[in-house]
Amino acid sequence: MKVLIVGGSGLIGGHAALHLQAEGHEVTIMSRSKPEQGPLAELPHLAGSYIDEPDNSDRLNGFDAMVFSAAADIRNVPQDGSETPEAVYQRCNNEAVPRFFELAKRAGIVRAVYIGSFYPTVVPERIETDIYVRSRHITDEAVRALASDDFAVCSLNAPFVLGHVPGLTIDYLYGMVAYASGQIEGAPIFAPEGGTNHISVKSLSEAIEGALLRGVSGRAYLVGDENLSWKQYLEIWFEACGNPQDLPVLGDEHPLFPDVIMFAGRGAEVKFEPEGVESLVYSQQRVTETIHEIVENYKA
Repeated sequence: MKVLIVGGSGLIGGHAALHLQAEGHEVTIMSRSKPEQGPLAELPHLAGSYIDEPDNSDRLNGFDAMVFSAAADIRNVPQDGSETPEAVYQRCNNEAVPRFFELAKRAGIVRAVYIGSFYPTVVPERIETDIYVRSRHITDEAVRALASDDFAVCSLNAPFVLGHVPGLTIDYLYGMVAYASGQIEGAPIFAPEGGTNHISVKSLSEAIEGALLRGVSGRAYLVGDENLSWKQYLEIWFEACGNPQDLPVLGDEHPLFPDVIMFAGRGAEVKFEPEGVESLVYSQQRVTETIHEIVENYKA
């Protein structure tokens, strides 16, 4: 298939692009700027943002399938207060994402996968109280409503995603390596209460390919891998960094998991059984090996 990866310069989209290419698909990535190093720099690139794509654009013509991994989150909210989070999510998610899927449908793309968030499913009560969770819910529903006989679209709603793409450095993951290595002076060493599900980007890429090939149109899949307490999760990082710890569990806000990104609430225990493991065909039990891979590459 000729596949367009929207958000192909990021961790999820970038890894999916390389995975699909390795499986024999013809892949083009779309992002604001072309990756400058690593294997992503060698892929065909469409410069631009899905938000600004004109309605009369013909740039989506000729693709068979699309993977969309570019919806806005808190990182896209201006720090200067020039636009509120609610306005950003309304403009960039609720409005722009479904409009872009409509463009893809008109362009003749026949299969599409939207990468969403697990929060609307695992903590549905937050849909009414949290603007980000509500936005991801509204966007997911609007995208899947476009499914038709000639446009098969499904969503993969993922939990915390971790992994490595050569040539791509994720600041958050670099911070995790520094923290677990004891290199952040003054940082309190503890684990927050609660826990959540995690998935490796390798497993998610496999699920993306499975969704493109076998996904049920109109369906939202709650994908994931391992349910871990934050203590279990962080101790894997410390062990991988050669700094094993028996971490105390505290109810305080954690420096690497601030309340602003903990949409289930501080101390929440979020567990679920992942969907689509057999039908989409993606691997599990890869969190520990993925953390070791990240540490090895980031320390190098």
